[in-house]
Amino acid sequence: MLKQFSLVFFVLLACYNRVNSRELKHITREPEVNAPASEAWELYRKLGLLDLIDRKLTNIFQSTEVLKGDGGVGTVVKLTFVPGNSSYTEKITVMDDQKRVKVTKGLEGDCLAIGCSVQIIQFGIIEKYQNSSIIKSIVSYAVKKEFQAKDPKPNIQAVEAILQASKKYLE
Repeated sequence: MLKQFSLVFFVLLACYNRVNSRELKHITREPEVNAPASEAWELYRKLGLLDLIDRKLTNIFQSTEVLKGDGGVGTVVKLTFVPGNSSYTEKITVMDDQKRVKVTKGLEGDCLAIGCSVQIIQFGIIEKYQNSSIIKSIVSYAVKKEFQAKDPKPNIQAVEAILQASKKYLE
């Protein structure tokens, strides 16, 4: 069900952004966590991750800032990387408590600054067993034609660090 939702969502979002869905590239990670899906979702929904980033990932992120919103759809967040000379700004576009899916669209920074036309990050919490779940992350992006030879990619290390910090926190 989540795979079907993801595919339909990305095709619709790509059409909205005038990006051919075949142009979208995806990087997926699915770490298993020894915690109930409800607890994992509580961390990922709204602004829970920002607090975790501020406390546990100071070696990667210098600061986090909510520019607009309260953590729901429409919220705009700016993440500044260490040593503070680059940042990434994103907007929450989907927050589905029923499906436990959160989607953000990049507004500026990261691969958008080096040749990508769109960057989308989706987190989904999948219940595996009563006290076990999977945190699925999908980073989708499209490269502008004039930058294809350089093959720019999103900073997946930041997403992986967030996943690892989440796993440690939840367990």
